[in-house]
Amino acid sequence: MKQSIGIVIDRARKFKRILVPTGEAVFFAGIILLSYLLRLDRIDSIYLPQITFLILTVIPLKLVIFWILRLYHISFRYTSVHELAVVFKAVAIASLLFAFMSLVLRDTAFFKGFPRSIIMIDFFLTCIVSSGIRLAFRFFYFPQLKEKEGRKVLVIGAGRAGEQLVREMKTSPISHYIPVAFIDDDPDKQGSIIHGVNVMGGQEEIPQIVKDFEVDEIIISIPSASSTELRKIMEYVRESGIRNVKILPGLFHIISGEAALSDVREITPEDLLGREPVKIETENIASYLTGKRILVTGAGGSIGSELCRQIASFDPAVLVMVDTGETELFYIDREIKERFSQTPVAAVIADVKDMISMRDIFSRNLPQIIFHAAAYKHVPLMETNLREAVLNNIEGTRTTAILSAEYNVEKFIFISTDKAINPTSIMGATKRISENLLRCLNDKNTRFVSVRFGNVLESRGSVIPIFKEQIKKGGPITITDPEMKRYLMSIREAVGLVLQAGAMGEGGEVFVLDMGAPVKILDLAQDLIRFYGLVPNKDIPIVYIGKRPGEKLFEELLTAEEGTTATKHEKIFIARSKDNPGPEYITKTEILINTARNSMGSENIIAQIKELVPTYYGPQTIL
Repeated sequence: MKQSIGIVIDRARKFKRILVPTGEAVFFAGIILLSYLLRLDRIDSIYLPQITFLILTVIPLKLVIFWILRLYHISFRYTSVHELAVVFKAVAIASLLFAFMSLVLRDTAFFKGFPRSIIMIDFFLTCIVSSGIRLAFRFFYFPQLKEKEGRKVLVIGAGRAGEQLVREMKTSPISHYIPVAFIDDDPDKQGSIIHGVNVMGGQEEIPQIVKDFEVDEIIISIPSASSTELRKIMEYVRESGIRNVKILPGLFHIISGEAALSDVREITPEDLLGREPVKIETENIASYLTGKRILVTGAGGSIGSELCRQIASFDPAVLVMVDTGETELFYIDREIKERFSQTPVAAVIADVKDMISMRDIFSRNLPQIIFHAAAYKHVPLMETNLREAVLNNIEGTRTTAILSAEYNVEKFIFISTDKAINPTSIMGATKRISENLLRCLNDKNTRFVSVRFGNVLESRGSVIPIFKEQIKKGGPITITDPEMKRYLMSIREAVGLVLQAGAMGEGGEVFVLDMGAPVKILDLAQDLIRFYGLVPNKDIPIVYIGKRPGEKLFEELLTAEEGTTATKHEKIFIARSKDNPGPEYITKTEILINTARNSMGSENIIAQIKELVPTYYGPQTIL
């Protein structure tokens, strides 16, 4: 019987916005009659014209208000406290207008002898009936969905995010999860019941609960959890023997603020090795990105592609993505078009140092904001390809910057690196020269700013993917030196702070991101091995291979001469430099570019780099 009713309801869903208001109008008419019966015990004939008038005026009034507040657009099967609050608001507005109408028309024939208490009775009955109709649909579908088969899930975190996830698990027809218990360290929540699911205890009880409930999967729903807290949770998870662990990304990733099953993903080593989450002021970022024409160079790379993803979420007028890599550009172009279909996108294969090609891009798209992420970044590789490093990293920056000034671009944000400080590598030196060059080019029409930060966890060719591959092969993990340290940051956080710094840039600044405490690479490798349930130096050996060309044991974010000036964002600072390159710096940079263009020899190139960056002491430096 219930199944037959469900089929009828499902077939009628396409006529919902006609059938539901019509059905509710019938209920509203009954409510008016019942209000008179409750007030007068019986309805005399003298009240019939009055009742008819109210049915013809009050009912359309209620329907219009319900429609305006979109109560006929909401799926009844997912009715929650929010929807019931909207019902109360709609009925309250209708009752106020009803009272106003009775006051204005009190001397007319229709309202002669009108019992004013009818308004209050009608208000309460309408609230009860309208809420009841919606809850009836919710309860009709809820048990049916609850009985479905699926994977038994333990949810860690009984806060708002956990509540939203369990609610969707229980109500979504496409969910294959069966929540069996919550885990939460808050004693006030323990013992409570959320959507029929018990909050059992703290993290230390994970192994026992997994055993008692025969849990298939664990979902961590604590968006504010730090990497330290996640590591502690994962110790208990590993003890339970569960390998299928998923996580709700941090608050930084969920711009909408709503947790949903679609946000849940597999937990990764980066979640455990990252830094504390930081606050991103999305309103400030939106103020200079929304509705603007934005160009991203190096769009197919790790940083560039994440820039494209986050920029697209702020509804730019157009997003122009430039890269020389055909495959990488193809994939990010497809992803942006699928995820952000409302954003106009142009994917262009071009070399940033090609003036003709880049001028064509500027003339056709007239960008207002530039994010320059195109660069060769692999330190040891650039040591043996220094000519290409100079041409791509310096000439590419110069070409893009000159066109930005020529086409009156509002802001040019350059992605720099901690390797630009006291550089021991060609890659770091080219980035430092680019920083200084942009300071020389800064003017009131185009504001050039640089953002300097350390390593990102998920970038291609970075230490984490390399370690993962080595573990997959059974080891060994190779580390250059047991004392090597690096500043590490998640790629999403780094890009978010780049966008934040771009909002604050007035021109000429070198922004420095607070990278937190540096991480010893040896500790990183050991944590990664443990993440996969293995034992360092037993299951996976660790060997030391010595520093590679251009590498340091420790990267600085500032030179000894530089200090910092605080900004309004606690994680972003401005480097104060006593080195103020003048117009001659542009000339010397152009000489370096011409030298690299016309010669394959390294001695002249290195000597000119040394002149432009006196603190450069690379292994090939000519003293």
